[in-house]
Amino acid sequence: MQQVTVRVPASTSNLGPGFDCLGVALRIYNDVVVTRAPKPRPQAVVKEAAELFFHHTRRAPFSFSVSITGNIPRSRGLGSSVTLRLGVLHALNALTGNRVDRFSIFQLCAQLEGHPDNAAPAIFGGFTVVRGQTVQRFDVSALLSFVLLIPDFKIKTAGARRILPSQIMRVASVENCANACAITAAFASGNYRNLRGAFADHLHQPYRKKLIPFLPRVIAAAEKAGALGAFLSGSGSTICAITLQDRDRIATAMKRSAGSTSLRAIITSADNRGARFIRSPITDH
Repeated sequence: MQQVTVRVPASTSNLGPGFDCLGVALRIYNDVVVTRAPKPRPQAVVKEAAELFFHHTRRAPFSFSVSITGNIPRSRGLGSSVTLRLGVLHALNALTGNRVDRFSIFQLCAQLEGHPDNAAPAIFGGFTVVRGQTVQRFDVSALLSFVLLIPDFKIKTAGARRILPSQIMRVASVENCANACAITAAFASGNYRNLRGAFADHLHQPYRKKLIPFLPRVIAAAEKAGALGAFLSGSGSTICAITLQDRDRIATAMKRSAGSTSLRAIITSADNRGARFIRSPITDH
């Protein structure tokens, strides 16, 4: 085997109160093609993933090239960095005889990312909850739509994390726990209408609105238009609304409330398969 193509879904994480532990895989994809090749010039992210893989597996390193195509915008809170890291790890595993199991690949990717909330849904698909070394996943109904408002500006995760406070009030932390539990229960049971009102957050969104000033009014507009709720996807800049109905109306309301023409809306659903090998990669962006 000389070449492997891995298709990795986008992911939306945190879901408001589920900071660093909740995520959903989405039907937007990047394809990562890894080919045995001499004299590659890998970017730092690829090199770091390869070094960790070869160290973990104790396999002899070899030269390879990487190309990535797809529809996931970079630095918008949709797990684009995970798609590259996960694609490389999966491909190297295939090229060395598939000696590492899927959960170990997840662990390596989460280690590279520094947090597991995008890595888990991207590899396992569906809705995922991560606690320490435990991952629980649930299929997500195709009836549930995800409306993504994607601004034209990027936000680096590291910078978005630096602005967060080291402490919050007890009453705020209790509400966050209750909301994260309610979201988990709704996805686990399939009673999605119970998501309404559960996306309020006190850990990161109140502070990250400095980076996305229109965040509060876009969330309010989405909910007024019929969404079950809306939240900042990862560290942003994408804002995600979840709904069982009126998805076009919600997308229009979100775009209008942002007060900018430099953004776009994508309506999609959950991916329940996760990362997988394919034969024909995406050829356009």
